[in-house]
This record gives sequence, structure tokens and C-alpha cells, in this order.
Amino acid sequence: MAQREQENALRTLRKPTPTVDFSSNDYLGFGADRSIFDAAHNYLLEHGFTQNGSTGSRLISGNHGLYVVVEEMVAKFHNTESALIFNSGYDANVGFFSSVSQKGDVVLYDEYIHASIRDGLRLSNAATYKFPHNDLEALEALVKRHEGKEVYIVTESVFSMDGDSPNLQLMSELCNKYGCRLVIDEAHAIGVFGQKGEGLVQSLELENSVFARIATFGKGPGCHGAAVLGSQQLKDYLVNFARSLIYTTALPPHSLSTILAAYSRLENAPEREMLAANILFFRAELQRLGLTDIFIESHSAIHCAVVPGNERVRSIAAALAGKGFGVKAILSPTVPAGSERLRFCLHSYNTEREITGVLGTLKQLLQP
Repeated sequence: MAQREQENALRTLRKPTPTVDFSSNDYLGFGADRSIFDAAHNYLLEHGFTQNGSTGSRLISGNHGLYVVVEEMVAKFHNTESALIFNSGYDANVGFFSSVSQKGDVVLYDEYIHASIRDGLRLSNAATYKFPHNDLEALEALVKRHEGKEVYIVTESVFSMDGDSPNLQLMSELCNKYGCRLVIDEAHAIGVFGQKGEGLVQSLELENSVFARIATFGKGPGCHGAAVLGSQQLKDYLVNFARSLIYTTALPPHSLSTILAAYSRLENAPEREMLAANILFFRAELQRLGLTDIFIESHSAIHCAVVPGNERVRSIAAALAGKGFGVKAILSPTVPAGSERLRFCLHSYNTEREITGVLGTLKQLLQP
């Protein structure tokens, strides 16, 4: 703790401040959407769900009837054989990666993969190796080194700390060529990509080439929980061996009804087009203001300006907050030292004036 404080990297819990939101993951504004709230509440009343909690784990007493309804809906929406709901994206990743790969298997993962996947892999008996970020040439060399073994390749469709994406088409072809199993975390793509917000994998028509996808509900859908998407056999396996599913109290009915309401809204949501327009406008403003050099290239809702040094990036974030803009400073060790950054999350409800304002203010603050 003393070292963290000395490095200006000590984490604290702070109450939200009333600033223009460029920091939350609520890309479509569903998290505060009253119509989704009302739809979820009305569904519970109309179908006789009046309990506050689930009363136990899914394997004891918590597997209430809404689980079947929502899992079937999610599986159909994502064009997959089955969906298994976990309490969070963290739980889904820890449960999946700690249990699926076996001793003697090999897991190759992008060096920028999310912490929850890393934690799951630490609990796995498989051998794990990282490859340079989005580097398919290096990945293929690693695959060749482990030919003859069961190999899993793990990536994200949109990286949470960069906002960029791998070439999923080429990665899928590589997996087909060498017989590897591809696993993709879609947390920051659900609601943002696809004709109905189904994510990047489906928008590229790759769902049948992927062994498993992790769909998180706490970003684009604006609610809570996550699902592992894959075969029925995979679902049955996880029910038996994913400890983060087996040994935790299940989600209550109101969480499931909110997922149902959010997905029902997602397919025809005008907010998706509004978000897409804001992403294009943000990129155009970066060009106009001459800020592209410090930003990592991204076509997603996440855009990051690399500002090295915990103290400097924190001070700029504080100055932006003082001007009324809520932008999150991402510090080391969350990202490697020297790559600290300001993380701009775009939303359907941000205005062009707000986008121009925050980027113009940033440019002023960066001047020596």
C-alpha cells in the first residue's frame, strides 16, 4: 500500500460526480433507461415473480424459471446452440478458463487480455503462453511450436484498455488451419457492433468458427451478468465443473428480467445508430484538432489517449473533471508503466458539442 501511494497509483472508491459522461461502459444509455426498468418490473408482476432473491445456487434452489427463458432468448439472439448465464463477466471468465482447458492442453492468449481471463487461467492446469498484442505472425509461430496438443487461442473482440480489435477473420482461419479452439470475449462489442447489436463475431459471420464466446451484459445492454455462448455439451460441462457457477448464489429474478428487457430493446434500438454517429464524429474531431498521434486507433466506443506517467495522467483527468468532463485515467499497474492513458468512452447520449468540448480542452491541457 505504501508503494502504491508513493507511485501515485493507490486505488480508492469515490462517489460519482456530476460531469459529462465519458467514462462509463453504458454505451447505449440502457443503464438508466426508464422503459427497460418498467418492462423488467412489469414482466415480473405479469409472470408471478415476487421474490427478492434466488435463495441459493443454481444447483440447489436458485435455478428459477426465468433462467430457462432468458438463456434460450440469449442463445437465439446470438445464433448459438446454448447460453449459460453467470453472475458477472468476471465470474464467467474465471469459471470458463479455470475448468475447460486440461493438464497437457495449451492456452495462447493476447498479452492485453482482461484480468478476469488471466485469473481464470491461473487456476487452470493447462500451460499458458501470451503472444504480442494482435500479432498473428507471432501467434502462428507459437501454434506451430505446440502442434499435436489441444490448443486454445484467446482474445477479445474489442480490447477494454485500447478499444482496438484483432483481425478475427484471419485468426479464425488460423484456428481452422491448425485445429485450435478459438475463444473470444465480446464484453465491449455487445450492443455496439452488428445489425442488431449482437457483437463483432456475428457481424463477421464467424459464430460457427468459434468454440466459445463470453457475452457480458453490463456494458452495451446496461444491466448485469454474462453468458458463455457455445455448444450444449460445453454448457453441460460448465454446469458440472465451473466453480464460479456452482458455488455462488444465483442471480435473482429481477436481474434476469432486466436482461430480457434490455435484449428485447436492443434489436431495434435507435441508440445504436446514435452511438455509431458519435464514434465517427469523435474520430473526425481527432483529425481536425491534430490529436491522432496520441490516440490508439479504434473504431469502437473506447478511445484512449496515451499520456505516460501516473501523476501526469491523473492531473489531466482532474483538470478535465474541473471543466465538467468525466474522463477516466487508467494508471499502471492496470496498464504497463509508460502507457498510462486517458480512456474516453463514447455513448449514444453524448452530443457533438460535448465531444468537441472535451477534445478541445484536452488539447489545451496537453500544451507545454
